[in-house]
Parts: sequence; structure tokens; C-alpha cells
Amino acid sequence: MEANSSGYSQKINDPAFAKYLKDTNRWSGYFSLGLAFVAVLGFFIHGEVSNDMENPESLYIGLVIGGMFLLIAFYQVTARNRSKTWDGTVIDKKNIKKQRHDKYQDRWIDYLEYKVTIKADNGKTHDLTAEDDDTKYNYYQIGDRVRHHKGLNSYEKQDKSGDTIVFCNACASLNDIKEEFCFRCKCPLLK
Repeated sequence: MEANSSGYSQKINDPAFAKYLKDTNRWSGYFSLGLAFVAVLGFFIHGEVSNDMENPESLYIGLVIGGMFLLIAFYQVTARNRSKTWDGTVIDKKNIKKQRHDKYQDRWIDYLEYKVTIKADNGKTHDLTAEDDDTKYNYYQIGDRVRHHKGLNSYEKQDKSGDTIVFCNACASLNDIKEEFCFRCKCPLLK
């Protein structure tokens, strides 16, 4: 398919996307299990060697923190699996000067927040924001039709004619539109 394509890509049905979602969910589970194990073990050891807190109190705290890691992973996987494919339109773009306090250097830091607002056909709005990075801000234009694919991280533009870049819909990495596959996750690029 040529780089100046218009319309949503049928490549979304490629098995690579289903594999990417399955692998992402599996690694979320592994990572949270690892964190939970480290929390439980760490608090158990702390309870055995420290004078601050003894077991089983320390172990209970570790179990609670480990359980929180598991609940967060469960929530992420569930949210990913429950998300739906939907279409929408870019309705607004703003860049806002903001400040945040750097507590380590005890000073205020200025930054620009770039925001693209998408209104789904069901009326719900979704914001894409980035700090000091205008790539997505410049990529999307007011009036662009976009599609969010179930479980994935970015939005596919309906009209990609004239674009020189494309975001991977799986991992959201920026790619040259001439490429067929994402350099990072190897999923097909939707163009």
C-alpha cells in the first residue's frame, strides 16, 4: 500500500496484533508477580532482621503491597480487554504553558503541554497529551477522522495522504510511513 493512503487499514486483522496483546497481558502478569514476590520477601526479611517491626506484622504489610501490585496488573489487563474499537474526530488542539516544581532542585520548571482532543462518535472526549513534544500535536489536525482499535495504544488516522510518519497502533512508536512493520514491536503499520 502506498504512503498516501486514505481509509482505515485492514492490516489490523493481522495475527501480530492479537499476539502483541496476548504478550502484553502476559508480561504485565509476570511483572506484577515479580514485584509482589519481591515485596513479600523483602518485608518478611525486614521483619526477621529489623528491630523496627517483627513478623508477622511485616509480612502482612508485604502481602498487602504485593496484592496491590497484582490488583493493578489485573485492572490493566481487564481494561485492555474491555476496551472497544471506536471512531472519532479531532475537535481541538492546544498548547499550554505550564510549570511544575522540581523538589530535588527546589525550583520551578517551565514546560509546554501539547493537547489534542478527540471526540468519539458516542460523544465521549479523549485527550492526547505530551510535555515538550509536539509530534502528535502536529500529526493530527482538527477535523481528522480517527479510529481507536480495541486494546491498542494509539489512534489510526483515516486519511494518511501526505503523511511522512505513522504511529504504530500497537506500541505507539513513531515510524517512517515508507516502512511496512514497526521497528520496535514488528507489528504491521496501519497505512
